[in-house]
Amino acid sequence: MVTVSLCMIVKNEEDVLARCLESAADLVEEIIIVDTGSTDRTREIAERFTDRVCHFDWTDDFAAARNYAFSLAEKDYCMWLDADDVMTEGDRAIFRELKETLDPAVCVVMAKYNTGFDENGNVTFSYFRERLIKNHSGMRWEGAVHEAISPVGQVIYSDFAVTHRKLHPSDPDRNLRIYKKQLEQGIKLDPRQQFYYGRELYYHKRYEDAVRVFERFLDEGRGWLENRIDACCHCACCYERMDRPEKALDSLLRSFAYDRPRAEVCCELGRWFFQRENMPLAAYWYSLALTCPRNDARGGFVSPDCYGYLPCIQLCVCYSRMGDLERAAQMNELAASFKPDAAPVLHNRTFFQSLAAGK
Repeated sequence: MVTVSLCMIVKNEEDVLARCLESAADLVEEIIIVDTGSTDRTREIAERFTDRVCHFDWTDDFAAARNYAFSLAEKDYCMWLDADDVMTEGDRAIFRELKETLDPAVCVVMAKYNTGFDENGNVTFSYFRERLIKNHSGMRWEGAVHEAISPVGQVIYSDFAVTHRKLHPSDPDRNLRIYKKQLEQGIKLDPRQQFYYGRELYYHKRYEDAVRVFERFLDEGRGWLENRIDACCHCACCYERMDRPEKALDSLLRSFAYDRPRAEVCCELGRWFFQRENMPLAAYWYSLALTCPRNDARGGFVSPDCYGYLPCIQLCVCYSRMGDLERAAQMNELAASFKPDAAPVLHNRTFFQSLAAGK
């Protein structure tokens, strides 16, 4: 069985760190906590789980801090978690089985990162991340913000997931502040960092600046495929908020130049036409979304609802407004197969039942 070093970087995480470590401590052979300047009880909590608690001077560089944590690891693989991550019981069991069966020739284990949830706790947003990295393999973290490791060698995709459960928001300006500092220092952002810089500008509602960054990222043509498709979607969102709907439509359609349609893009196109009361075209794009194969292993951001519930519930509304109540009711029941207790499903069902009773 392979051994694992859990390597974490933390700062002022007293409210979540124990929860994280309680869910993961018995899964690994070593825990390394690198504190980057906590002023609360973070270090005290960490020391309850490990004697490998170290300090690292924060330099506005997440990759540097993670590389330092990994440099201290002594086991076969390094695993990273953020303090507000947890391992659920189901995922803990899968992780244990993985350790018992993992071929030591594997260099990187990719695992799903669940980061968005609905009111019932169902995952609404996820993507794969490099979660286990073979120690002493030469792979290093890159990127001061949104740091990542470029996998080399044999890579496998595991069935376990890590669940991201924030209790409080982090500093909303931190990432943009780091990017601004880099640009002021004359540091040229690589394609991945350029993409994430555009996202930070979008989150800060600097839509014109975000579009310029995304468009430059797309025009240079050096970015990862999934990031290009996502950049098209973000451009569309920016143009919508800039009251340039035709440019938003162009941006969504531009994504098809890179690969087959993603359900997420089709749902956005459906929404675009729905908002303009063009129900036949909205229904066309929502229907197309239902035909798009979901492939999380591509590594891009995935909105599971776009591959089932969302297009179905929207098709229910489209067909209803088009006067086809029978098909509308059918689509509502199909939506119910994905989310039986969703409020729109229950509301629509009551509506259709009242119509049937009134005949």
